Amino acid sequence: METVKKHFFSDLSVMLGRSMRHISRSLDTIISVTITPIALMLLFVYVFGGAIQTGADNYVNYLLPGILLIAIASGIAYTSYRLFIDVQRGIFERFHSMPISRSTLLWGHVLTSLVSNAISLVVIVLVALIMGFRSSAGILDWLAVAGILALFTLALTWVAAIAGLSAKSVDGASAFSYPIIFLPFISSAFVPTETMPKAVRVFAENQPVTSIVAAIRALLSGQPVGNDIWTALAWCAGILLVAYFFAMRVYRNRF
Repeated sequence: METVKKHFFSDLSVMLGRSMRHISRSLDTIISVTITPIALMLLFVYVFGGAIQTGADNYVNYLLPGILLIAIASGIAYTSYRLFIDVQRGIFERFHSMPISRSTLLWGHVLTSLVSNAISLVVIVLVALIMGFRSSAGILDWLAVAGILALFTLALTWVAAIAGLSAKSVDGASAFSYPIIFLPFISSAFVPTETMPKAVRVFAENQPVTSIVAAIRALLSGQPVGNDIWTALAWCAGILLVAYFFAMRVYRNRF
């Protein structure tokens, strides 16, 4: 068992290094993933913010959690794209002809997504600080926020893996992310759900983004989190488990 584990982790480090080198050679990926959420944050804070009543003293504080989720949803599209390119170029077949752990090919892409998205989120938070974002959260609160964001990233990355492995075209590999990017707009990320029409409000209050945003917002403001954090974790863990199962199934069936 020890040999198997050592073999797996050594193979994983190679696959992770390969994927990270691709990221480092195309920094435009991280830049493009980061710019759109920052542009949205600037637009909503400086153009629409004065007309939106949220009950918060600082709108950027209210807005930031939703912007972070949009950044993650944008970032995972590139994971799907990179997987699709590897499939089309026959990279998986080449690696499978070598004595390596098969699942490390997927995990290399998944962990790369986690690292690249983390970089984008740090940049967005720094920009938010320049725009006036302030937090009374302690170290444990920030660690909890990081944990939720990491779990959300992993969950969506495995969804991206399904698309990347099964898509028939480049457009199909990334198109799945559009509905996910749109979800924060129908949640409490930008405005309180109480201001929405009843039908929209029912959907907004019972989709995963609202509970995740509410949990992060409470943690960053140093307020009691309540049940939102457990609902957020349940959504993230549920999506992660289901997506992982189907991604591995597609992977085994195809290769």
